[in-house]
Amino acid sequence: MSFKYLPNMEQLDHSMMNQVLDEVAKVDFDKFTENDVREALKKDSFNLTPSDFAALLSPVAQSLLEEIAKKAQIETRKRFGNTICLYTPLYIANYCANNCIYCGFNCKNKINRGSLSYEEMEVELRSISETGLQEILLLTGEHRVKSSVEYIAEACKIARKYFTTVGIEVYPMNSDEYRILHEAGADFVSVYQETYNAEHYDELHLSGPKKVYPYRFYAQERALMGGMRGVGFGALLGLDDFRKDAFATGLHAFYVQKKYPHAEVSFSCPRLRPIVNDDTINPKDVHERQLLQVMCAYRLFMPFAGLNISTREGAKFRDNAINICATRISAGVKTGVGGHSEEEKGDAQFIISDGRSVDEIVEKVQSLGLQVAMTDYLYV
Repeated sequence: MSFKYLPNMEQLDHSMMNQVLDEVAKVDFDKFTENDVREALKKDSFNLTPSDFAALLSPVAQSLLEEIAKKAQIETRKRFGNTICLYTPLYIANYCANNCIYCGFNCKNKINRGSLSYEEMEVELRSISETGLQEILLLTGEHRVKSSVEYIAEACKIARKYFTTVGIEVYPMNSDEYRILHEAGADFVSVYQETYNAEHYDELHLSGPKKVYPYRFYAQERALMGGMRGVGFGALLGLDDFRKDAFATGLHAFYVQKKYPHAEVSFSCPRLRPIVNDDTINPKDVHERQLLQVMCAYRLFMPFAGLNISTREGAKFRDNAINICATRISAGVKTGVGGHSEEEKGDAQFIISDGRSVDEIVEKVQSLGLQVAMTDYLYV
C-alpha cells in the first residue's frame, strides 16, 4: 500500500488515521447479540459509543431494522424537523489522472472527455438556479492540470452569483488551496475514501496521486484548516466489507467532529453503479436493507450529521430514506459534463437510477408530509 507522499503534498500527523484503522481491525461484527443492539437503542444518541455503533451495523441488527429505523426517524425529526434540503451536482470537467478500476472517469477508460468554459459554466449555473435550487455541488475528475485550483476557484465565484451554498467534490488539496476555494465562495468539501481497507485500496487504485492513502484520508481536516464550514464523508459501499467501511467512515467523521466541533459534518452512502464501458464491476453485494441499516446507524451515532441520498439509488428507496433518516436529496441530476442547459460535453461518471426533475422531487417530498428547503444556510 502507498503511504509515501508525492512532492508538495501537505502532511499531517497520522495518529487519527492509525486510531481509525486499529479500531476497524479489532471489530468483530459477529460477536454482537440482539441484546447489544437493544442496549444501543435505549441510549440517547449523544451517548452512543463506537461499540454501540458497531452493534447497530452488525448482521444480527438486521432482524431489528424496523426498530432501528423508527429510532432513526425520531432522531431525524428531533434534530432536523420535517425539512429536506434539495441540491444538484454540476460536473464541470471529467479529466482524470487516476486509474481507479471502478470509476467511469479513470484515465484508462476510453470515454468522451470535456470541460466547461467559464461562459458555459455561467449558462449551466443560471439554468439550474432557474429551477429554484439554491445549493450546488461542483464536481471534476481528479486532474490538477485540466482542472486546476484556479479553474475550480473561478467556478466557485460564478456559482456564488446564483447559489446560497456551494459545495465541491474534487481531488484532495492542501489546506492553502482549500483556503483559495473557500475565499472564492466554496462552503463545504466532500471527499470519499472509497474503502478504508488500506491493502485493498492499493489494489483498486492502480496509478495516480489518489494512490496515496493517507493524503486522501486527511482531506477533510485540511479543508477545515482552510476555512471550510462543512465536510462530507463516505465509502463506496461494495468495494470491500461494507460493514467495516461504514464503521470506519463513522469513526473518521466522529474523530474529526471532536477535533473540530464547529464543523458541519455529513455522510453519503453511495453504492457501486455500472460505468461507461463496464457494467460488470461485480461489487460485493450491499442490498437495500443493508444500505438502510448503514444510514440509520450513522443517524443514531452522529445525530446532528447531515445525511445525503444520491441518484445512485432508485426513486422508491430514496423516498423511503428521506422519510426515515436522510436530510438531503439530489434532484434534476446529470453526471456527464454539463447537460443541464445544452448537450453534455463529456461522458458520465456513473449511470444514475433516479432521473426525476426538481419539480418531481419537490412534489414527492411534499406528498410525504415533509417540507422542501432549497438551502439550509442564511447569510446575515
